[in-house]
Amino acid sequence: MKRGLLGKTYVDGEIIVNQGDAGDCMYMVQAGQVEVLTKRGAKLIPLRILGEGEILGEMSLFDRETRSATVRAKGETRLLTIDKKTFLSRVQEDPSLAFQIVRMMAKRIRKLSDEIAILRSES
Repeated sequence: MKRGLLGKTYVDGEIIVNQGDAGDCMYMVQAGQVEVLTKRGAKLIPLRILGEGEILGEMSLFDRETRSATVRAKGETRLLTIDKKTFLSRVQEDPSLAFQIVRMMAKRIRKLSDEIAILRSES
């Protein structure tokens, strides 16, 4: 892992977080892409690819649960780490930030609901 001017730079395939790890921060993709995967037994199943400007790991700031997925760099990727204290401070300065995150989470939930409906209709 190389340190960049802002955030950290990860090389292709480098694991950023592992499913089941404790989570105390979220990340914003500053450059490049990450692949979000879930473990089923010994197999990693791709869920989605996130790119520049997108966030990941935000659930850990709200629910204090372990990481729900593994995330790895897809090519060289730079991420900014945002801890809970920094996040809460920024929300106090700009409450619309919390709304933006909730809106993004709602969009992801809708997409997942659509994917579940498709899978159920195929079985």
